[in-house]
Amino acid sequence: MTKNIVAGLKHRATPPSNDVTPLVPKGLRVSAALAWRFLVIIGALYVIIWLLGYFAHVMIPMAIALLLAALMAPGVGKLVEWRVPRSLATAIVLIGGLAVVGGVLTFVITEFTNGLPQLQSQVNDSLDTIRGWLATGPLHLRQDQIQSFLDNAIEAIKTNQSAITSGAITTATTIGEVLTGLLLTLFILIFFLFDGPGMWRFVVRGVPAPVRDRVDVAGRRGFSSLVSYVRATAAVAVFDAVGIGIGLWIVGVPLVVPLAALVFLTAFIPIIGALIAGTVAVLVALVANSFVAALVVLAVVVGVMQIESHVLQPWLLGRAVKLHPLAVVLAIGVGLIAAGIAGALLAVPLLAVLNAGVRSLLNDTETEPEEVEVLEDEGSRPNAEHEDPETAAAEAAESPRP
Repeated sequence: MTKNIVAGLKHRATPPSNDVTPLVPKGLRVSAALAWRFLVIIGALYVIIWLLGYFAHVMIPMAIALLLAALMAPGVGKLVEWRVPRSLATAIVLIGGLAVVGGVLTFVITEFTNGLPQLQSQVNDSLDTIRGWLATGPLHLRQDQIQSFLDNAIEAIKTNQSAITSGAITTATTIGEVLTGLLLTLFILIFFLFDGPGMWRFVVRGVPAPVRDRVDVAGRRGFSSLVSYVRATAAVAVFDAVGIGIGLWIVGVPLVVPLAALVFLTAFIPIIGALIAGTVAVLVALVANSFVAALVVLAVVVGVMQIESHVLQPWLLGRAVKLHPLAVVLAIGVGLIAAGIAGALLAVPLLAVLNAGVRSLLNDTETEPEEVEVLEDEGSRPNAEHEDPETAAAEAAESPRP
């Protein structure tokens, strides 16, 4: 009896608990936990993107230098295998690359300069044809009306002359920034090619020892994926430029070489680049030639892009760079918003590196860093040496490509 009375008094003396956790459904608690973690991740990504944008004048040249290093590193590695000193191998590859780029630029500029008179003549003929169609076609415009339209256009140009002048000054400033960025890119590229492995080892030393090897392997696989992506994209860009250039030459479109060079450059921006280059080629054919010529050029562009998408990219990229087309488009959109054209150019390579690195961190727990063949396509795949080649080929054929 006494024990019951004491227990009742203790129960009354205990204040009611304020913990409402047991009253909250488990599903809601899990959702709330995931939500605040997701918000933290989004905030961290926003800060990273803001920092990258703030230091864009340094980060963009460094990223472009990394792309060029991925393209040139196999050449340096091959020369080193032939017992050429690494410093000399770096100099040979850099000088050779600069010579090729300089020769191509000189040729493109020369062809552009030589083709301008022909383009001007064809544009004048097209304008005369359009003027005649406006007068004799279904609109039946009088010559004074047509001349009035032309006078209004000239007057609009004169009115906005100050804006055009300020735009030219801005363009001159931009050219100065571009030249500075090119010099910085070249400087960084020299160190990437000469001491890239040493720089990576220095970075890995800052990682905690228990996960150092896994991070090292993931980084090596990420760079291997970048090497595969740049190599395959360059090959696809050459095919696009040659194929569309031959089509433009057969049709008789002026400025064939500059347009082919534009196709080559824009091919490094998947999907969007092909659309831009194709649109420019079709418009030049429409203005300089005729509507039928523009249709033929459009057919050539579509045909080349179909071969690229369904044959070349699956064959060249294989499973080394496994990206869904939707992920590619979203990455390009985010890059375009964050950093303009440079962001669109760098978004997909960055996505390829992250894809290979994250897959390695999640699936590759036993591979030693020295086992990763960084300059080979197989180096980007976790446990690539254990995969069945027939299964890999079948998965590569079934995987959608951008």
